[in-house]
Amino acid sequence: MDQRLFINLSPGNTYLDRLTGKTKVRLFFAFVVLLIATWDMRIILPTLLVTLAGLYSLKAKLKSVRIIAVVVVLSNLLNLFLIWVIDPDYGASVCGGSTLLFQITPHYIITGQTMWYFLVRFCKLMATFFAAMTFIQCVTPSELAAGLYAMKVPYKVCMIVSIAFRYIPDILRDFTNIKISMQARGMELDAKRTGLWQRLKQNVMILVPLVVTSFDRVGNIANAMDLRGFGKNKTRTYYAEHEDGRGDGQMKFFYLALYLFIAVVIVLRIVKPGEFLVWYPF
Repeated sequence: MDQRLFINLSPGNTYLDRLTGKTKVRLFFAFVVLLIATWDMRIILPTLLVTLAGLYSLKAKLKSVRIIAVVVVLSNLLNLFLIWVIDPDYGASVCGGSTLLFQITPHYIITGQTMWYFLVRFCKLMATFFAAMTFIQCVTPSELAAGLYAMKVPYKVCMIVSIAFRYIPDILRDFTNIKISMQARGMELDAKRTGLWQRLKQNVMILVPLVVTSFDRVGNIANAMDLRGFGKNKTRTYYAEHEDGRGDGQMKFFYLALYLFIAVVIVLRIVKPGEFLVWYPF
């Protein structure tokens, strides 16, 4: 399995890796807009499966993704639980009707519509998460900048995004190295031997100076870019962007069809504003 970093500085060899930056950005943007525009499980579930398949095809470092996925799942479940605590019959306002499944107290009830809404919401959030993970795992900072520039974002903003993404792996690597050296000098960071508060305080003591020193690096880069005349021209090209390949042509047809489908969904929502927010099949 390819031991790629969470943020890649060089592209891989998979189908998605070989796409150009503009194709990756436009495809990701299409998925995000689609998930924002709809609450229909008939659309969300296939999108979730597609994003999962895309992430798996990248042969990414799944251990890192798995840890983040667990945190995202637990956060979403907690969010849904708090919604239920505040309004146990929340599904009635978005699905229509209220089919009682189980009653805990006169106030706290479980209805079919609420459970269906929670399922749709959970799948929607997870589909967005996996789409983001797939995009992050297959794009490099230079491709991201080139893709944003192809969507008419000012290239100065694109450069800021590219530099920020390039610095994240450096900070993580320096943090790991400092943490290992501090442990070799006797600092205890083992979860079995040290409490959560103590470990958090020690990690913050490592991270804060590291972030401060990173600002010095940013200043050096800014000075170097000024000396090379960055920002004087109205347009620029990107070395990382290559000619469209066969996969780009296929994905172009796909995301154009997706944008057309999104437009249809939005028009239907405008034409029929009185319908319930969430499609309920039962």
